[in-house]
Amino acid sequence: MEPIAPCRLMAAKRSYAVRRVNLAECTHIVKTAFRPEPGDLVLARVQAIGSHKRIELPNGRKATLHEGDEILLAYGNRYAPDQYEAYVPETLEPCHMVAAGGIAACAVSWHDRLSGPTGIEPVGVLCHSDGTAANLKQFALPTVACPMPAAVFGVFGTSMNAGKTATAASLVRGFAASGYTVGAVKVTGTAAGGDPWLMQDSGAAHVLDFTDGGLATTFGTPLDTIVGTTRNLLRTLHRSNCDVAVVEIADGLYQDETRQLAASPLMHSLFDSVVFAAGDALGAVAGVNRLEAHGYQVLGISGSVMRSPLAVREATVNLNIPAYSLADLQSPVTISGIMDNTVSGRLVAAQ
Repeated sequence: MEPIAPCRLMAAKRSYAVRRVNLAECTHIVKTAFRPEPGDLVLARVQAIGSHKRIELPNGRKATLHEGDEILLAYGNRYAPDQYEAYVPETLEPCHMVAAGGIAACAVSWHDRLSGPTGIEPVGVLCHSDGTAANLKQFALPTVACPMPAAVFGVFGTSMNAGKTATAASLVRGFAASGYTVGAVKVTGTAAGGDPWLMQDSGAAHVLDFTDGGLATTFGTPLDTIVGTTRNLLRTLHRSNCDVAVVEIADGLYQDETRQLAASPLMHSLFDSVVFAAGDALGAVAGVNRLEAHGYQVLGISGSVMRSPLAVREATVNLNIPAYSLADLQSPVTISGIMDNTVSGRLVAAQ
């Protein structure tokens, strides 16, 4: 372990994933004989530019990367069928930046449309003065003891790019337009700012994601940790005076953490009802059937399937729930119907 100059850390391109970190607490660096854990902070040097040519900064700007740049990332596993499968390495060996939001890992497979990962060489893991590694969990929001928002709605989906985020943002827009103070939470996935900022732009009064709970990614994270983090994020929204919450669950129902969450009675108990985003009719029917088998009240389907009237017809003829376009979900008329059909439908919008 050796001291690290504050000016060097400030000069590095800092990623979205480490936005909550107080760099003044990161006074030292370990360069050898260290096994990183998910969430550990790493100062790395860009070796070779791959498919990720830019890094997302905490303010949302996408900064162009150059070979030789020093960047601040967090170690994390990644599961993204349209992007990378990657795992935290066992040593401080050269590895990859596998997400623009700032994730360091060893990529083992990737979608064939990608050119390959951006190569990085860790300079070292950041540490506190006592020698303990600086980890995102140390900078997480505090645990709060209070109720959750009066009504909580979830958005599940078939896969990446099924339209979950657009569906969740439209729900946020609809609730805000109906007079509710709405909060938004993304509880699984890989650190990235695009989705939270879309929720904010759609009218959310307060937006949080799993990185606020101290997680760089959620792939490989134990179920009880994700559920506990979700509960605390929802309580934090209530403390911020949100009376409605929209929760997005990343990836599809076959992704392991999402599968476990969907089947968890503890997770199920958090939601009044859910909307399911799908890319096609078969996925919509299969996903809704699975969620209903787990006891969820599924309000309707949405997502990219809505681009095809024929696909919508195929889905709805096999389901007894409606299909919602993004415009539908943004409509106070639809929101009124949704609230009437949920346990918390008696909640009165703020005037």
